[in-house]
Amino acid sequence: MFGLLRAGAYARLLLPILMLTACATAHANCIESSDPAIRRLQALAIANPNKALATTQVLIADAAAANAPAEQVAWLHAVRAQAYSALELDADARVSAAAGMKLAPDPSTPVHMALFFTDSENIYDADGMAAATRSVEAVRAKGMVGPEAERCLLITLGTLQFRENRADLAVTSLTQAYRASDAARNLRQRSIAASMLSKVMSELGDYRQALALNAEVIEWNAAHNETLTLSVSRYLRGTILREMHEYDAALLAFANARALSVEIGDEQGVAFTDMRVCEVMIDLGDFTAARTRCEDALKIFAASGTVDVVKQTRSFLAQIDIAEGHAARALTALNEILANGAVDMPPREVAPLFKLRSDANAALGNSGAAYADLSEYMRRYTETNETRRVRQVAALRARFEIDLELDRNAALQLELAQSKEREAELQRRTWLAISAGALVITLLTALLVGARLHRRQLAKLANLDALTGLPNRRHAAHLASTALEEAARDAKPLTLALIDLDHFKVINDRCGHAGGDQVLKEFARLSREVLRETDIVGRWGGEEFLLVMPGAALDTAMAVVERLRMIARTISAPGSGEPISVSLSAGLATNEANRHSLDALVARADVALYRAKHDGRNLVRIDVSSMDAASSGIRRALG
Repeated sequence: MFGLLRAGAYARLLLPILMLTACATAHANCIESSDPAIRRLQALAIANPNKALATTQVLIADAAAANAPAEQVAWLHAVRAQAYSALELDADARVSAAAGMKLAPDPSTPVHMALFFTDSENIYDADGMAAATRSVEAVRAKGMVGPEAERCLLITLGTLQFRENRADLAVTSLTQAYRASDAARNLRQRSIAASMLSKVMSELGDYRQALALNAEVIEWNAAHNETLTLSVSRYLRGTILREMHEYDAALLAFANARALSVEIGDEQGVAFTDMRVCEVMIDLGDFTAARTRCEDALKIFAASGTVDVVKQTRSFLAQIDIAEGHAARALTALNEILANGAVDMPPREVAPLFKLRSDANAALGNSGAAYADLSEYMRRYTETNETRRVRQVAALRARFEIDLELDRNAALQLELAQSKEREAELQRRTWLAISAGALVITLLTALLVGARLHRRQLAKLANLDALTGLPNRRHAAHLASTALEEAARDAKPLTLALIDLDHFKVINDRCGHAGGDQVLKEFARLSREVLRETDIVGRWGGEEFLLVMPGAALDTAMAVVERLRMIARTISAPGSGEPISVSLSAGLATNEANRHSLDALVARADVALYRAKHDGRNLVRIDVSSMDAASSGIRRALG
């Protein structure tokens, strides 16, 4: 029955779509249908979402009348959801996605994954984001999707982590998605990952990297005639430039984004740019112009029922009211915005609202309420601790840039290897032409050189642990002593940590020694990825590791080890039964006073490690004397 529909009314409806999108060979849909007609509709949802909505409405009605296959109708709902999402109509997008997932409940199918992605990218409340994150992790853990869907899951996970104020996790997920998409030559997915990664890098203060990724996305959008996504990309460029206080350049980017939104009738896009221009005008002190833009944006947001941006726009208007002496009106608005803890807003946007309400209360002489709000702001800010997270991901950002450089040099390395092979062949032919006496001399020389190289290799191997490839205890102690001497000479802090994998005997008993060895190797690999280049990690013995962090005070070192502790939880010990999760305990000691020997420092860290074990494991504890010697600022940061 549906075949007749597609040959008739369905085909007639799709004909103008094929003509409109013939040049759009790639677009911002993370999962594409295998049906060419649906792929054209997916492209239309990005190129002209309003037309896509009108078209899918007719097609869904016709498909229902023709009793079409459920999967085909689910794809139409996926297109409809994507069009709503492109127009920033979050609630409508989720309703359409839910309708499609009801028709295609199998999470391993491409259509369900496409619907799931669109549903997840339109979640902004804290409970919804937490539930969506768990769903993504559950699907990934089952390993029942292909590489393309896995890359989209990483993008979705990174997006949710970013909204949950976990930029330290988001940068890892999105970098993996970006690199995997690049390796697979899936430039469409790489562009999607780059767009989200640009936001994360901006949040972390790495504006140069954020602008570079954004420029890549803009180039992609322009090359593929994606007007709406080009508008979004230029809008994001404006937000980055505004963070850099490049206000003139930011206003130009917003103006370009707004013009594109007007061109395609994207009211939500117009509202978003007006809201951001309002924010820039507040920064510049032009409150009259700011109020006009924010009020215009608020009308559109209120009509669409998008709660979080309505509240965000109202908070800007409250800031204008405070600046213009209308603190009472601002306080009323902020009380409504912060009702029930503002759980319907992304957590990263809530803390500044308490600071704003504190200002309103202070202006009205409500000193008690102002102090309470300021305390709540400080509490939330301390919890999120953005500064520490920036330090945590600094190594990851640097590694990301290095990896990009390595990828760019891959072709040169291949050419170099081929050149060496040609040179070796030429040398072989040359040697065949020389006299027997010269050949003997040459061979003896080669043997001598080879023996020297062999001795060097043996010396290197003597310094490494055979299982993990990390420095062994002897070499780790040598490196640690050298670092300690340099720290004392330069009067710089140094923090040392003893790390022990919890319940390792249980892992060996249940998974065998081969399984235990695999856990040790995986932990060593992850440690090398997370740590700074200046950090030293070595195998201290059994399941115990020594970590030396030159230049790191207690707060920095605590963040690094906490990151290792979280990453250890991602390791599963292999075995025939249920997988065993891995955790670690650690003890920290610092040499900020530059008066301790390595043995003394290790002993103090060992006492702190014993406390972590005694307190329940999967914990990080700090040596008491190190805490006492720390500055008051560091002690406050550590809570």
